[in-house]
Amino acid sequence: MLSQFYILSARGDVIIRRDYLGNVPKNSAETFFRNAKFWKEGDEAPPVFNIDGVTYLHVKDGGVEVVATTRANMSPSFVLEFLRRICTIIKDYCGMLSEDAIRKNFVLVYELLDEVIDYGYPQSTSTDALKMFVLNEPSPVAPPAGINQMFGLHKGPTGVFKSVLDTNRTDGKGGRDEIFVDVVERLTCTFNATGTMSQAQVDGAIQVKSYLTGNPPIKIKLNDDLIIGACPLHPQISGSNSCFINLHFWASLQVANLDSFDIDRTISLKPAEGEFALMNYRTSTGFKPPFRLTCSVDSDPNSPLKAIMIIKLWCEIPSDKSTSGLEVEVPTPRYVQRVHCDLDSKAVAAQQQSWDYNEKTHMLKWKFKKCSGGQEFTMRSRLTLEKPFVPSLRTE
Repeated sequence: MLSQFYILSARGDVIIRRDYLGNVPKNSAETFFRNAKFWKEGDEAPPVFNIDGVTYLHVKDGGVEVVATTRANMSPSFVLEFLRRICTIIKDYCGMLSEDAIRKNFVLVYELLDEVIDYGYPQSTSTDALKMFVLNEPSPVAPPAGINQMFGLHKGPTGVFKSVLDTNRTDGKGGRDEIFVDVVERLTCTFNATGTMSQAQVDGAIQVKSYLTGNPPIKIKLNDDLIIGACPLHPQISGSNSCFINLHFWASLQVANLDSFDIDRTISLKPAEGEFALMNYRTSTGFKPPFRLTCSVDSDPNSPLKAIMIIKLWCEIPSDKSTSGLEVEVPTPRYVQRVHCDLDSKAVAAQQQSWDYNEKTHMLKWKFKKCSGGQEFTMRSRLTLEKPFVPSLRTE
């Protein structure tokens, strides 16, 4: 069972706090923040760690830390998943998860916690099941400024930043029935010294946020060129280099009806109000990475304590497309003291590129405000070292 639950701001302030058993010191929030902020050698704190017999479990979302403490021998994966579901519930009822949203809706958040956690024991985390017990009205919060700029919004929250309670009001002023379906993917690639991709994998999820009252049945159709493993319907393309998308792993909700999926790639379900993951999948074939990166390091002929690192980035998306918010992270060896980078003067003047080096974590970041497709970008870095550079050494 959980001993405490609290939500901390980025500064370490306690926004929400619940103490269920009283067997953990009251200053545990300070202990957690101090250890999480200043973890060993500047690394990030792990999601689970133990100090003086107290286990701290935390997830970070929306710029806040959601933390649970316990002295019992509980499953870490269970508690972390429970914390993530609490984050989802807060998003469903408050519209979004942020420090501002929690402070404006702290009464509503406390009411949700009273229903979700009972004397330290996790209870139901279903948004629909909690609706009949929630009485407070949410206070609307505008989305972050970056979201407004990205989607060209001028004022007010978008549809995905509203509360599910807005569609369940009895005063006739409820919002429109809407449903949002997003595909979120994480691409992991490994390139060798020549810039050729040696390994690649895509982990994705289909996220659904529903504001449909009454839970009407719906159908979601996927592409016809989607196959899963050795698909019996398409034996001639299984394992071939065709344009078909082959999912090596996938998992969907138990409430989803997959009877017709092998025939017409449709999924039938009655979506519960709120946000949930309809499908998780993984694939490592049939795609081309959007970026290609190479890095070379040579000694500086003018000084044995200097090294020159050249990073080249190819953006291989179509030339009429562009990306925003791209960051390239380059970890450097511990004996690197300082870094100075040279970028394209036109890109710097237009504030399209910038760089930053953290001497504590030895992490070099190359940031793009906008990265156009079909172009090559180069950053030349001058490294100051503690000891002479040996060309045969590999960078970390």
